[in-house]
Amino acid sequence: MSAINDLYQQVILDHNRSPHNFRTMPDATRSVEGFNPLCGDHYTIFLKMNGDVISDVSFEGAGCAISKASASVMSSVIKGKTREEAEKLFHEFRDLVTGTRAAGDGADLGKLAAFSGVSEFPARVKCAILAWHTLHAALTTEDAKVSTE
Repeated sequence: MSAINDLYQQVILDHNRSPHNFRTMPDATRSVEGFNPLCGDHYTIFLKMNGDVISDVSFEGAGCAISKASASVMSSVIKGKTREEAEKLFHEFRDLVTGTRAAGDGADLGKLAAFSGVSEFPARVKCAILAWHTLHAALTTEDAKVSTE
């Protein structure tokens, strides 16, 4: 098994078992629900914005190991980022998991690079990207629901 596959499995397992920022945020300034009807993943992303900076982020819901791990890693990576930085990460992650960004180009993405293997399993791409599309909606709209369909 390659190093990236080992990292992928370790990140998925660790973040599925002990997801970071897995909680409701009653004082969120934005919250958006996301749903993947293909496998039943359903999450709500909560953001607390301080001007243009994401001062806190959390999520709640249920789904497969890939979707939960992706939401967990995302929540850790975007905390403290500006809206623009988070949007840039959204686009980079989307390109990584859809295979339009080469796996070797993921070194600058840290733990997010572990998800590069998802592109080999098209049915799992929607699992990995759900939380990110939900984040994108939370950053760009006031009130939205997201579906991967």
